[in-house]
Amino acid sequence: MIALDPATTALILVDLQAGIVGRELAPRSGPAALAAGRALAGRFRAAGAKVVLVRVDFAPDFADALRQPVDEPRPAGAMPAGWSELAPGLAEPGDILIVKRQWGAFYGTELDLQLRRRGVQTVVIGGIATAIGVDSTARQAWERGYAVVIAEDACANLDAEGHDRVVKTIFPRISRVAQSADLKLG
Repeated sequence: MIALDPATTALILVDLQAGIVGRELAPRSGPAALAAGRALAGRFRAAGAKVVLVRVDFAPDFADALRQPVDEPRPAGAMPAGWSELAPGLAEPGDILIVKRQWGAFYGTELDLQLRRRGVQTVVIGGIATAIGVDSTARQAWERGYAVVIAEDACANLDAEGHDRVVKTIFPRISRVAQSADLKLG
C-alpha cells in the first residue's frame, strides 16, 4: 500500500486519446488501460487531488514535430481526423489539460509550472505507451525532483516485452511501481 497526500499529489495520464487507445497493445488492451485510468482519475478527483490529462498533437503539416534523422520515421501524411482527441468521458472540469509534441509531457509544455504552482510533490503516472510516453514522462518528472509512482495496471505498450522491460528495469530506479488498488489517497 502506498499512502498519498491528495493535497500534494497529481495523477498524470499520458496519451489516452482516440488515435492511440484503439491500437493493438500489450500486456493489456488500450480500453483496459483507459478503464483503469478513468477509475483512478475518479478516485483522485473524489479525494481532491489534481488530474492531468496529456495528449500528443501536431500541426496538420507537422511543422511543430521533431525532424531529426531516425531509422524509423513517422509515416507520411496527416493524422486522421480526431486522432488527438482525448478518449470520450475521460476529461472533467477542473482537470489540467496538456498538449505535448514529443514523447515526454514536461519538455516544451507548462506541465512543471502547473504542478509546482499547485504544490504538487508526487506524481502518479499511467497511460500509453509504457516504454515511450509514460517512460519519458516518468524520467522527466524524476529529473525535476518529483516523487514518482507508476500505476502499472493503467499502462499499456506496443508490445509486452517493452512494457515488462521498462517496468522491471527502469521504473524501479526512478519510481515506485504499484497497482491502482494499492494507492491510498488521504
